Amino acid sequence: MVLSKPLYSLFGTYLEQLFNHPVRTKSITACVLATSANVTSQRLAGAKTLNQHSFFAYGLFGLIFGGSVPHYFYTTVERLFDHDVRFRRFFLFLSERLVYAPIYQALSLFFLSLFEGNSPDTAIKNVEKLYWPLLRANWQYLSLFVYLNFAYVPPMFRSISMAIISFIWVVYIAQRRRRFQEKLAAEKAAK
Repeated sequence: MVLSKPLYSLFGTYLEQLFNHPVRTKSITACVLATSANVTSQRLAGAKTLNQHSFFAYGLFGLIFGGSVPHYFYTTVERLFDHDVRFRRFFLFLSERLVYAPIYQALSLFFLSLFEGNSPDTAIKNVEKLYWPLLRANWQYLSLFVYLNFAYVPPMFRSISMAIISFIWVVYIAQRRRRFQEKLAAEKAAK
């Protein structure tokens, strides 16, 4: 009970910022969640020390792309499909799954690799190797949550619910990327 009032006040302040400054608030939220998801992933993998390049890359990606790209995509889609459009939820869901998810997945893989200090050629190789398995996993595991988000969550709270889902997804991506990087390092060492 003692903690509920400060938490309620903090949540109210967050919602106020989300309403008044949506892109900035979503970008900062995405940065915090991406870095914490990366740290969680590294700790789950048993890392003794944090990979600073990866930590920085996820934070920078979340700050630059994690708030602005989803905000403008979802705002545009909400305007395209008016509330009186028949099967609106279904069209919102399809546009997210077939347009947004593939583009954002490629964007994230490429820029995360660049932000970690890799060359553009290495970043493209990362995208080529990881894109389809991650996109399939995204479609397979996240589609239900995305549909529920569109169907039952009010637009103002969608960013919060997707932030929770994206935290789990970023942990998964970070683990897949780390395994791939370890595999590449082992192949280089074998040569």
